[in-house]
Amino acid sequence: MRNLCMQCSLLVLLLVVGNSEELLAELRLPAIFGDQMVLQQKQPITIWGWATAGEKIRVEFAGQKVETTAGKDTRWQLQIAALDASFEAQTLVVSGDRDTVQIKDVLVGEVWLCGGQSNMEMTMGGTVNRDLEIASADYEGIRFLRIPHVSQGEPREDIIIEKDGDCQWQRCTTESVAECTGVGYYFARGLHRILKVPVGIVDVSWGGTMAQHWINEEKLDTVAEMKPYFTDYNERLSRWNEFGGEAQAQAAYQAALAKWESDNAEALAKKERVAGRPNAGQYENPARQRHPAGMYNGMIHPIRDFDFRGILFYQGENNSFGESWKPFYATFPLVIQQWRESFGDLPFGIIQIAGWSSRRSMTYDMNHHTNVIREIQFDTWQATQQTGLIATYDTNSNQGIHPGAKRPVGERSARWALGSVYGVKGFRSNTAISYLGPVYEGYEVQDSKVEIRFVKETCAGLRINKDDDVGFYIAGENGEFHHARARVTRVEGVDRLVVWSDDVPQPVAVRYAWSNLPNGRLMNSRELPAFPFRTDDWKMTPHQSEGDYQRGIQKP
Repeated sequence: MRNLCMQCSLLVLLLVVGNSEELLAELRLPAIFGDQMVLQQKQPITIWGWATAGEKIRVEFAGQKVETTAGKDTRWQLQIAALDASFEAQTLVVSGDRDTVQIKDVLVGEVWLCGGQSNMEMTMGGTVNRDLEIASADYEGIRFLRIPHVSQGEPREDIIIEKDGDCQWQRCTTESVAECTGVGYYFARGLHRILKVPVGIVDVSWGGTMAQHWINEEKLDTVAEMKPYFTDYNERLSRWNEFGGEAQAQAAYQAALAKWESDNAEALAKKERVAGRPNAGQYENPARQRHPAGMYNGMIHPIRDFDFRGILFYQGENNSFGESWKPFYATFPLVIQQWRESFGDLPFGIIQIAGWSSRRSMTYDMNHHTNVIREIQFDTWQATQQTGLIATYDTNSNQGIHPGAKRPVGERSARWALGSVYGVKGFRSNTAISYLGPVYEGYEVQDSKVEIRFVKETCAGLRINKDDDVGFYIAGENGEFHHARARVTRVEGVDRLVVWSDDVPQPVAVRYAWSNLPNGRLMNSRELPAFPFRTDDWKMTPHQSEGDYQRGIQKP
């Protein structure tokens, strides 16, 4: 009996110790915090993390000391008072009852979130003039962080780090800048030079993503056009669950691959064709792949409490294939709504997609998906407060879907931020830096020509190359477009554009830069390009699609 009692006592002791160790959670900060980071100036700074429930947490930074207590869910959060920008490297110290975490070499300045797909993700190492730009990069005060690609079926509280070196802040110097987003680098450099403060860039881009990947499931459920995407995802998820786990799925893939290799060898011997090679992606967890809400869950939700000054978003190409344009009228504005709910009512810079491939025919150009995407981006900009629109169609010199010239994109984005967000005045000027190219306002048919009006503030010094007035299209009542001529005229002190074609004696509609790969040189005196526009609202039937897109029906 005595031995039994001693055994019971020992068991109880072990259970108590075991449970105590489980309750003593490690003091930690979220993965977005790290050495060489930049914190946002001139607003309260949110610091959060996890510790043992009820543990007292002390945060020290820049002479401030703030305390809080970890909640029952082990999470804690507090704010330190707003700070002015500083290039002085300081240490953020977070202490609990047992542990201390130190984040070193922390600067205070301007912090921006850069999101989207591959054209935002493209690193400096892939851009034009990389040999000169990387070799000359020497910006200790510009820091960048690339969030790892993480897709999840449910919202995550922190970023998943799968390998060493992921999610680490780095300086924009020759040694590391090759891994920085090209658009983000040129954007940050523009701010850094003018504002004279440290700049931090957090990159949450992922190539091949669509707008719906960056929005939570609750919002997407309100969009009727999202139903087939959820159906596809749920079917893939069901197939995955049938495998019973990672090991079983990989075993199934290897079996399918072995069968294909056998069938392929036999078919080759008989000079016959065999079905395509098994797709490895079909044997992977779909919750970890691109799917509706996946990137929101894995990359946006975990950093929702981090403080930013603004957002740049460069996405739309993957909504330009097949019928993927259909939900974009709703999902693209929802990205802005979602991210503002996550990070606050921040300025949002929309980078309009460029184009790729070559022009095939007038009909092909007039109905291409990219025109739909650019128009929705334009209309979203017009309908949404505190947003900017950055044109890129004239920067694509390689005709690919990934233009290598990211400098004009980043610098135009910086122009928008400096002029609109920061209100920086131009050289020897009392007005803010201009950042808009000509914006279409209206038109009037005069005999056989069409006179185009632009927003007055955007068209000063309106110009086109007299020998190269390409990119203009004109149509009559039959809706058949022809290449058009154009010239700049001046009416009551304001520049306007006159468009005509001898093939269309009675014009009713004009379009500009309306193509998969637009070609046009209409600009203002700052050489900022005019935004693609059309005077009509005729329906369009994008290629490989059923159903029409019609402006004014599908509204942002």
